[in-house]
Amino acid sequence: MSPGPADPLVLLPGSGCTPALWSRLALDGEVLTPVLREPTLDGEVDRLLAELPDRFALAGLSLGAIVAMALVRRAPERVSRLCLMSTNPYAPTPAQHEAWAAQRAMLADGGARRLQESLLPLLRSPGRTDLDAEIVSMAEELGAETYAAQCHLQDTRVDERPGLVQVRCPTLVVAAREDRLCPVERHEEIARLVRVAELVVLDDCAHLSPLEQPEAVSGHLRRWLEDAS
Repeated sequence: MSPGPADPLVLLPGSGCTPALWSRLALDGEVLTPVLREPTLDGEVDRLLAELPDRFALAGLSLGAIVAMALVRRAPERVSRLCLMSTNPYAPTPAQHEAWAAQRAMLADGGARRLQESLLPLLRSPGRTDLDAEIVSMAEELGAETYAAQCHLQDTRVDERPGLVQVRCPTLVVAAREDRLCPVERHEEIARLVRVAELVVLDDCAHLSPLEQPEAVSGHLRRWLEDAS
């Protein structure tokens, strides 16, 4: 394999996910995989900035990409490269706030497994039921308390589009054609806003692309890291 970049790569997972989301990827160099634990966006960014190296490449999926957008907005000098996958740059809608409140109630009543099982049709393609056990296992490992904190974090999101216009580091935007949570159009908008962005769309793939298409995601990430090094 080709040598990895000098800066470590930080991978931020989506809601209900653990570092196991990235377990199928084949990447070079130092890789850090924090779990999102704080109940507010600002609190999560503060924690990560305190714990992460002085400079790093940053990739996130879904909620992880939302945190990544906030992090690069707050501390652009710390981020050498940016990758945003299966995500949403908009502020929350009233319907989303209601949905996250319902999810917190489900977590309190039935635990992380029950919530994750209810979300499976949104997280993977219809034909990929082979991933169900792995997806549910991540939520169980995360636990109801941390999962609920992530739902609270969602409530504190802001419109990241003004910040995206200011991004200057090499940026890769990865969308999944069959993603029912974060459609391709949102990623096209992100790619238009970021001056140095490249958009990749994965066919036959839903929200959790690192599990459904690990080889394709690995290849795009390796190329993004090499091109920016």
